[in-house]
Amino acid sequence: MKHILGAHTSTSGGVSKAIERAENLGFNAIQIFTKNNNRWHAKPLEKPEISKYKLKLNKSNIQFVVAHDSYLINLCAKDKELLQKSRDAFLDEIIRCHELSIKHLNFHPGAHGGQGEEEAIKIIAESLNIAHDKTPGCSVMNMLEATAGQGTSIGYKFEHLGKIIELVEQKNRMNVCIDTAHIFAAGYNIKDESEYEKVIQNFDDIIGLDRLDCFHINDSKKDLGTRVDRHEHIGKGFIGLEGFRNIMNDKRLERVPKILETPKGKEQLEDLENLKVLNLLIK
Repeated sequence: MKHILGAHTSTSGGVSKAIERAENLGFNAIQIFTKNNNRWHAKPLEKPEISKYKLKLNKSNIQFVVAHDSYLINLCAKDKELLQKSRDAFLDEIIRCHELSIKHLNFHPGAHGGQGEEEAIKIIAESLNIAHDKTPGCSVMNMLEATAGQGTSIGYKFEHLGKIIELVEQKNRMNVCIDTAHIFAAGYNIKDESEYEKVIQNFDDIIGLDRLDCFHINDSKKDLGTRVDRHEHIGKGFIGLEGFRNIMNDKRLERVPKILETPKGKEQLEDLENLKVLNLLIK
């Protein structure tokens, strides 16, 4: 089976431009922002651009599209005003995905800011329940991303993600993304072959591999358990080729799309090099 591989791709000039760029680079999976990721508000998507995006996507070889929400959003913000702002912005992200027929919205769970992990997990689930209640009949899946645990971030333990899903009423709208750099920095050793097997089994026991619908496939500039989120090119960081060889040859994970978020220039030539390295690891 051919792996579904790609990278985060720029939407400069319109969301449809990302499809053109991805096609030119030979991707069959992409991640995009549907708006400026460092701003709260954005103009509504224009109907001609939505149509152009869908037409280009339908004619392309791209099998998987995931949107990443704004980095400003914190679904467990301690400040009530920021929490409401985050919930409103997250709802808008879901609506934008729905308009584009993007089935997956990836997001970081949030940072508790001192109120504690247990309380934050409850607030995140409440935020998701509100978003789901306001979007009945919507097919967009909300994709919890595993984090490195930097600062007060939630999601550096599989148990965090499992508990959030447990507290969400519409569980059919929830899935998970593993970022390899994040979980390694969080202390999950995917580099060592025997430890890797324990990590995957642990994920399956707590969340279930059936909910794993995406990988962010990044090496880590920081070592195991440092809880610092820094991405590196494949094989150039502390995970090394060994860790990615484990993933690329795991038959259970063949179906799971793998998206690069490694450093890149405008032409994304670094993505091509990283994808080449990943493909060479397949036995």
